Amino acid sequence: MTTSPSARLHQSTSAVLASPGLIRLISEIDDHGAIPERGLARTLGDLSTHQIRQATEHADILGLLDRSYAGLGLTTAGQDLADVYDATARWARRHDYPAPVGDFAGRIRHTFALLHKPTPAEPRSADNEADPELAHVRELLAQWVDTHQPQQDRGAYGVAA
Repeated sequence: MTTSPSARLHQSTSAVLASPGLIRLISEIDDHGAIPERGLARTLGDLSTHQIRQATEHADILGLLDRSYAGLGLTTAGQDLADVYDATARWARRHDYPAPVGDFAGRIRHTFALLHKPTPAEPRSADNEADPELAHVRELLAQWVDTHQPQQDRGAYGVAA
């Protein structure tokens, strides 16, 4: 079974968005405002220098950061992603997913992974219906990808450089 280019884009983008460093960076800025670039290591003390660098590089590539005199803030895409993260974490907490106790980034990573598994793995209600709240989270993520990650130009050998 092959997947469509759109499905592959959604899945690969979701994998990047599920990076613990990126989740921490975007959530921290969303919760507390702009971070001075020299203050990243202090603010994100639980991340290594490599993780911080990788998170900021991914955020720059995805157009999530606004670099102003105040430091690193969020663009509209970054603010929208923070909303997706919040909705995802709320669903995961409400359903004790993946476990009754978990951290914010872990809940988002596991839920994003769940969104790309075949539907039998999804939680079901008592009448065996798919969880409508999880479907809403899936739709929010898909909307974010469709809105903020336009299809890349594709050449004869894949994505054009």
